[in-house]
Amino acid sequence: MANLYLIPTPLGDTIVEKVLPAEIMQVVRDLRYFVVENTRTARRHLKRMVPEIVIDDLDFKELNEHTQPKELELLLEPLLQGFDLGILSEAGCPGVADPGADLVKLAHEKGIRVVPLVGPSSILLSLMASGLNGQNFAFIGYLPVKPAERIPAIREVERNSGRDRQTQIFIEAPYRNARLLEDLLSVCNSQTKLCIAVDLTMDSEFVVTKTIADWKRAIPEISKRPAIFLLQST
Repeated sequence: MANLYLIPTPLGDTIVEKVLPAEIMQVVRDLRYFVVENTRTARRHLKRMVPEIVIDDLDFKELNEHTQPKELELLLEPLLQGFDLGILSEAGCPGVADPGADLVKLAHEKGIRVVPLVGPSSILLSLMASGLNGQNFAFIGYLPVKPAERIPAIREVERNSGRDRQTQIFIEAPYRNARLLEDLLSVCNSQTKLCIAVDLTMDSEFVVTKTIADWKRAIPEISKRPAIFLLQST
């Protein structure tokens, strides 16, 4: 039976061997067919993982926000023909905050074996390092961009965290990090805890948890850097 491999990728410009086990490189060597978010990025990831790989011998199909539901079945065609297939995310683990989840769902419906491979997840790494509640947490993706919608959303996130004793995890586009942080500091209660995790797994990694009051005394420079935010109301 053919396998659908979920292949993690580095979160940033870091040494591949530091974040990916050797087993992944062996799986990549044996694959010909890949489903990826962006072909150009995927080619670069694979060349970093296995420098000797012949990229032009590989078959890439894209799965991203532009993919229509009716196209998913076509992406599974190699598996239905008996060939193993690999899914790559832009960064981190496929299927987690990632369009690959739709293809994985379809694979299960068709009885295809799904094989998750070990690799970095910014969600789990930041939660591990935050000191916040790791027994009850929720990843809520992106908050609204428009201030009129984001401010009420932040209040709801903080309220939900306090009510459910739950760590709330969310992200933002790097160029909007500073504005999101500004809104968090202006809206949240002074004793609410906020963890900011930046450049995970890279040499410039920064993971710090403080109260909102303490963050206001020294606001970090996180603009244009990949970041993830974790909030826990007391």
